[in-house]
Amino acid sequence: MQRLPGVGPKTAQRLALHILKRPEAEVEALAQALIEAKKQIGLCKECFHLSAEPVCEICRNPSRDNTTICIVADSRDVIALEKTREYKGKYHVLGGVISPIDGIGPEQLTVQPLVRRVSQQKPKEVILAISPSVEGETTTLYVGQLLKPFTKVTRIAFGLPVGGDLEYADEVTLARALEGRRELD
Repeated sequence: MQRLPGVGPKTAQRLALHILKRPEAEVEALAQALIEAKKQIGLCKECFHLSAEPVCEICRNPSRDNTTICIVADSRDVIALEKTREYKGKYHVLGGVISPIDGIGPEQLTVQPLVRRVSQQKPKEVILAISPSVEGETTTLYVGQLLKPFTKVTRIAFGLPVGGDLEYADEVTLARALEGRRELD
């Protein structure tokens, strides 16, 4: 369990001991639920957000604004932005950020499907909502340059701490960051 994000040795030990104390049927139900979730949850074929359907609920929603696409690193960022109830457009999940040290280049991300999507759908604006780490900045600049020929490219404002992750920001900070976005130079 220590391999799970945010779970250190002490938490892993507490979880393991708790599971060992539970009835076998409960443990089996938990294990089966995890296996089923892994089998049933995939990626939306349009935006690459997690989904149990071929097209996610957000992409299927006719009341969402088709003229804006918010680009995020992963599904946790979609969940964080949705909690603000401020953004009404569609999303595109890159599946990570460019990180040469970790062997992650644009080819490992959903950059090419994004470029195709933007060139075909021609949204009025794409919003880059990627955490402002070194890798996030690299990804933002790279994706922004690719999309500029097709549409207006903006990025969320810096109300977030550098090196922080969107998923940990509170709703007010995220809402202000969305409101204060600006066009890339």
